Amino acid sequence: MKAKLGIAPIAWWNDDLAELSGDISLEGCLSEAREAGFTGMETGRRFPLDPAVLKPILDAHGMAVCGGWFSGLLLDGDIEREKDRIAPQMALFKAVSAPCIVYGETAGTIQGDRSAPLATRRKLSEDEIKAYGRKLTAFAEWCAGEGMPISYHHHMAAPIESEQDVDLLMKHSGEALPLLYDAGHMAFAGGDVLRMIDNHHARISHVHTKDVRQSVLDGLDWSRDSFLDAVVKGAFTVPGDGSLDFEAIVKKLASYGYEGWFVVEAEQDPIANPPLEMAKVGHKELLRVMAAAGYVVERPGR
Repeated sequence: MKAKLGIAPIAWWNDDLAELSGDISLEGCLSEAREAGFTGMETGRRFPLDPAVLKPILDAHGMAVCGGWFSGLLLDGDIEREKDRIAPQMALFKAVSAPCIVYGETAGTIQGDRSAPLATRRKLSEDEIKAYGRKLTAFAEWCAGEGMPISYHHHMAAPIESEQDVDLLMKHSGEALPLLYDAGHMAFAGGDVLRMIDNHHARISHVHTKDVRQSVLDGLDWSRDSFLDAVVKGAFTVPGDGSLDFEAIVKKLASYGYEGWFVVEAEQDPIANPPLEMAKVGHKELLRVMAAAGYVVERPGR
């Protein structure tokens, strides 16, 4: 089985919290990611949207775009409007041969609102998820037909957060809707990270290897602390520096034949957790668990 290792720029700069952003350039970020051993990076706010500008930068560092966030509004919105909204990112991602667009629902989300406690996130009934699942399926079918699939990101402080939420969304959506599996977000939400794979492996098309610091999670007050408060307190980290057993997680994915990108996505304070140093820790741990699971990892060309 083959795997590729990518990383998200959120370790270097945070799109929601300026205080957790270094002043490193895109070129510097790509250079450090490559030095750590990664071959791909997800997009962020410092990426140019013109492929004619972006592709030479990527090529100069031997890096690929391995996905990237799209702030979806389909829960409360219209499919045709969503097609218009995603079209520019779709064009860019097709031009740079990205594997997918990471679709995160932001209608009613509190993930970017530091004043909103975790306990106040929007919760959907099964009937609401059923209607949402129908729209998502139709939208995902259109995206795939246009040549750029989406991968649905369950996310803390969003309408689809918990293991039960994901179970219901998968139940009430068609196979055309792929799932992004994020170990850290599922652990934060209190879900079973291995059972998630058992239940939904057939839909998993993209993987975020986000780790958590369980001691930080245990100390959160969900009636007072927001998602961003948790980030500032250090809830997330890279594999090899946190509490999750990534060898078990990766072996579980391997047992179902998952091949593709494993992306480190760990938003942290870049002063307390230097991005290059943490990227090296994450890459080293992923190489270890990939070997244990029988993956052949694509290595950077020289």
